[in-house]
Amino acid sequence: MENWKCVYATDQEYQAILVKGFLANENVEAVILDKKDSSAYNIFDKVEVYVQPEDENIAIELIKEKKF
Repeated sequence: MENWKCVYATDQEYQAILVKGFLANENVEAVILDKKDSSAYNIFDKVEVYVQPEDENIAIELIKEKKF
């Protein structure tokens, strides 16, 4: 996942799952990276969706069109 690009970030895991599924339906491979803080306060909850560099532009456009 070294060169993959973040195309979506949220604090709600279900939203990242929806975006990943939507991109998969559009034949864009995506992965979810959970960056939740492990402390009791969970101050830094963040879930990100990444795609391969060659899919970055199309993924961003698809996400904008769908208004996630």
